[in-house]
Amino acid sequence: MEIGLLLATIAAAWFWLDSLHVRDIAVTAGKAASHRYHLQLLDDTVAIARLRTARDEMGRLRLRRTYHFEVSDTGDNRLGCSIILLGKQVEHIDIPPHRDNVVPLFG
Repeated sequence: MEIGLLLATIAAAWFWLDSLHVRDIAVTAGKAASHRYHLQLLDDTVAIARLRTARDEMGRLRLRRTYHFEVSDTGDNRLGCSIILLGKQVEHIDIPPHRDNVVPLFG
């Protein structure tokens, strides 16, 4: 019984530390994407939205985490964005259309 409790505690500690490290990767990727598109990363943070398992290109089972964050293009609005990480690799960053990447049709 004690061994099972010890193993569960170790697994929970590993998951918590791994999640902190992956969250830092997501924040860094969000800052880089915001900078690249001349946006402001609001609150300097990301929030976990989804956690599931998936296989990487080598067929290994990894955790796929989806994080949501917000940016602003004008300073007075919020645009919802997301980052998907597979393991510790950034798989996809989604930033919606904003004033710097939308071409006006008329005018």
